[in-house]
Amino acid sequence: MNRELVFLRSFAVATVIGIVFITSTAFKKSGNQKFIEIDVERINIVEKDGTVKMVITNVDRFPNGTDKINNRPTNADRKKRSGMLFFNEEGIEAGGFIYDGRKTKNGHSAGLSLTYDQYDGDQVMQLLTQDMEKDGKRFVSSTLAFNDRPSKESQLKTMEIMNELEALRKKDPKAMEEKYKVYEAQGLIGGVPRVMLGKSRNHNNGLFLFDDKGLPKAMFYVDKENNAKLDFFDEKGNVIASFPEKKK
Repeated sequence: MNRELVFLRSFAVATVIGIVFITSTAFKKSGNQKFIEIDVERINIVEKDGTVKMVITNVDRFPNGTDKINNRPTNADRKKRSGMLFFNEEGIEAGGFIYDGRKTKNGHSAGLSLTYDQYDGDQVMQLLTQDMEKDGKRFVSSTLAFNDRPSKESQLKTMEIMNELEALRKKDPKAMEEKYKVYEAQGLIGGVPRVMLGKSRNHNNGLFLFDDKGLPKAMFYVDKENNAKLDFFDEKGNVIASFPEKKK
């Protein structure tokens, strides 16, 4: 009995030592690992200190809601899509690449977006494609856009303000609009388009320029009848000059 007990104890100790050795050596292996093919739902690219710098994900594991990255909350209202998210050295989201596409009841809906964010803010550059079909009519728009963002914008502060405004909207929409203007004047929220290159919803292909309020000021484009045009606008959106001039 004593010999059997000694044997079992020795066997258990040897097994534990073996498992520890295999585990420690397996995870200390250096050098690049080569894979022929890999299936994965999400990959987090991290620095040595653990800071997440990029997320590559499917739809289900796209971070939003209560998810946190680099100890920061993610956009709770953002729709889940497959793609990538980028983060700077401080762990703040800095842009992303997302896409989707599916059949709908009366056609289809698809899109792609590549964005770069202002530091600790929202997008200042976006490459966007939208492809929608409904009841046999198809609309495709592809644009490269550059935007102005508020000077004092902060992602966490923006989330806080938007939650406040949404709660206020449910109680008093007019009061919400006034509060929005206050935050906008303080340079905390807002943002307007300034330059757009591509195809508009009116099927005009060209260069579109906007003022600091986001209102159109000049357009150089080819319309859907293949006419080349150059238009200028006043502060109310009225055409004040056009080349070539319209024939009377």
